[in-house]
Amino acid sequence: MRILGIDPGLRTLGWGVIESNGPRLSHVANGHCCSDGDDLGERLLSLHNQVTEIIEAYAPDQAAIEQTFVNKDGAGTLKLGQARGVALLTLAKAGLPVGEYAPNRVKKTVVGVGHAEKEQVMHMVKLQLPGCAPKGADAADALAIAICHAYYGGTQQRQLREKPA
Repeated sequence: MRILGIDPGLRTLGWGVIESNGPRLSHVANGHCCSDGDDLGERLLSLHNQVTEIIEAYAPDQAAIEQTFVNKDGAGTLKLGQARGVALLTLAKAGLPVGEYAPNRVKKTVVGVGHAEKEQVMHMVKLQLPGCAPKGADAADALAIAICHAYYGGTQQRQLREKPA
């Protein structure tokens, strides 16, 4: 099973693709999408287009995304939610079943501690996916989300498909 993990963000959206073959996990690719454009709509469209390209290039069977956490900055949380919504829409449009995971669950699964630091996540992702060189903390987080889905996801996730017009 090929899994696309997404760490949503408006400025930088991390992504990672892994293969899960029973208990064996292997790294396929990772990176980040940087939104461009002058207004929010253009930036969100930019993220949609880039995630679409990743789906077309790596043909994942399933996807996983981090749930939104509410922080002290309400405007920042709203923007994160909008980027997450675009990612979810793009995954649904591609017909991919999507697992959603809380940040603490991802960290506990990959590191063993629910409040792990980004450096710890990066280290454990490298250990669990030999030969992997994450292209930054957002890509490492996305790979961790994909790893979490490999352990907890599977076939129980709902599959959404876009209805043809």
